[in-house]
Amino acid sequence: MSDKRETLGFQTEVRQLLQLMIHSLYSNKEIFLRELISNASDAADKLRFEALANPELQDDDAELGIEIIVDKKRRTLSIIDNGIGMSRDELIDNLGTIAKSGTAEFLQQMTGEKKHDAHLIGQFGVGFYSAFIVADKVTVESRRAGLGADAAVRWESEGQGEFTVEDIERAERGTTVTLHLKKGELEFVEAYRVESLIRKYSDHIGFPVSLTDASDKESETKLVNSATALWTRPRSDVSDDEYKEFYKHLSHDFSDPLTWSHNRVEGKREYTSLLYIPGAAPFDLWNREAPRGLKLYVQRVFIMDDAEQFLPLYLRFVKGVVDSSDLPLNVSRELLQQNPELATMRSALTKRVLDMLKKLASKKDDYQKFWNEFGQVLKEGLVEDHANKDKLAKLLRFSTTHTGSNTQDQSLDDYVGRAADGQEKIYYILAENYATAIASPHLEQLKSRGLEVLLLTDRIDAWLVESLGEYDGKALVDVAREALDLPADGEEKDQGKLDEEHKALLEKIQGVLSERVEAVKVSRRLVDSPACVVAGSQDLNPQVRRMLEASGQKLPESKPILEINVQHPILGRLSAEADEKRFDALSNIVLDHALLAEGSQLDNPAEYVQRMNEFMLQTSGGAENA
Repeated sequence: MSDKRETLGFQTEVRQLLQLMIHSLYSNKEIFLRELISNASDAADKLRFEALANPELQDDDAELGIEIIVDKKRRTLSIIDNGIGMSRDELIDNLGTIAKSGTAEFLQQMTGEKKHDAHLIGQFGVGFYSAFIVADKVTVESRRAGLGADAAVRWESEGQGEFTVEDIERAERGTTVTLHLKKGELEFVEAYRVESLIRKYSDHIGFPVSLTDASDKESETKLVNSATALWTRPRSDVSDDEYKEFYKHLSHDFSDPLTWSHNRVEGKREYTSLLYIPGAAPFDLWNREAPRGLKLYVQRVFIMDDAEQFLPLYLRFVKGVVDSSDLPLNVSRELLQQNPELATMRSALTKRVLDMLKKLASKKDDYQKFWNEFGQVLKEGLVEDHANKDKLAKLLRFSTTHTGSNTQDQSLDDYVGRAADGQEKIYYILAENYATAIASPHLEQLKSRGLEVLLLTDRIDAWLVESLGEYDGKALVDVAREALDLPADGEEKDQGKLDEEHKALLEKIQGVLSERVEAVKVSRRLVDSPACVVAGSQDLNPQVRRMLEASGQKLPESKPILEINVQHPILGRLSAEADEKRFDALSNIVLDHALLAEGSQLDNPAEYVQRMNEFMLQTSGGAENA
């Protein structure tokens, strides 16, 4: 055995996280024990799995378990497991760095306000580093299964900028984490206090958790938890608090889940599932490549974390366990991909989650919390999962002109229930943001008639409405496209008659703007605004075009259609304008303002400013006075 001892620096993110946790989680400090016991449980799970292929790794017949030792005299609390253990490199990698997507974003969102930061840390996950909330020094000794006693390693740190690693002798496989407690944290060497925390946070652990009081020579080691995996117990035997604590064990989140579903399927395929909907989104939610999925067990033997094959990508926020009686114990990710039974399980679990969400939707406040966190991800399902389109459509929520609020809280059923007599369409507008949408001139005629419009401002909404197509027999219609079809109005003229009546003005404006617009038409949708631009029936929506161009895609040139409100004073002024130069300038300004109102960027802002300056001078008489 070498005596090599190294002093190494923490990754920058670890140093920042340690300081944040120590100062932000003072009111939740007891969760450190849950985190460390969960890590020990994971280590035992992993040994049992690796021993399926390499039985020699479990080199004795000792039952896998976790022991907690409190020692008042030494002011230490130790968590000991006989699981997989860690090698020197694994200790350095696992305890010196945070290999987790979303770390940078997480740190950027910190404000220094303790309550806010504690909530964020809970979303991020706490893990091993929570030990430093109560300890001023942490020592970890570990020997990986399959390696000899001389391959054991000690890791030690005071939670500041660095840690040390050295080789030691250790006969036992597994890991011991010893917390040298701060002077103000002596409650955690009181056996009764630690026992109550084990029962509160870790009773569901599927391995025995025992407690020993090293300060009391007459005390015997005591089994504290039930040591039965929670999902294997009947639902009637599990309390809500136990379900919540098991979720926190799975997710390393210390906020409660919104809801859960525990089911056993029997018959041709036998499996148990326990699925959770979190209360807050993780920081890597938008990374579609991040690890995700359910924790897979086969016949109660842990097989893998993040088994992504059991749920579609748009349900990547779901946490939980699936325990199958039918899959082989040596199942791998590759075998899961090829397993013909998996498609049936995936379909059933997907429907189970959608049913959970349907039930949650009956509790408006809870569902609003869910939608605010995960609504945009759920919308991906409308594009990707056509088999469940109808179920997903009922779960969608939108902002609309009916509420006049930026909150997405209206369902399609709400919209249809309020539809006007004879209304056979569901109207929507796509915009960059709520302010642009609600102020759009495209809404004016619909508002004046009391026709509700969905205000769609999420990036995925353009693909969502294309995939959805219709709802409850009513087609979805973009109010920013040409030939808007509104319910019949006895006073309304058709488009052809309107254009014919104002043919001379339309042709004159078209002549000026021919390089900028495809056509000029009289609008049937405007009330208060002088003009708006609309997309042709075969053209890309402007918002979609901008997104695709921003991603680097080359698109064929497309010009909008300009619609004018011939009842507006500005168009009256334009129609009467005899000066050709002023007519040209005003025509361009009308188009510029229509583009800006729609959310587009002007191709030449400087030219627009120059036109406006000249026009204002002309209308104020400044040109003559100059």
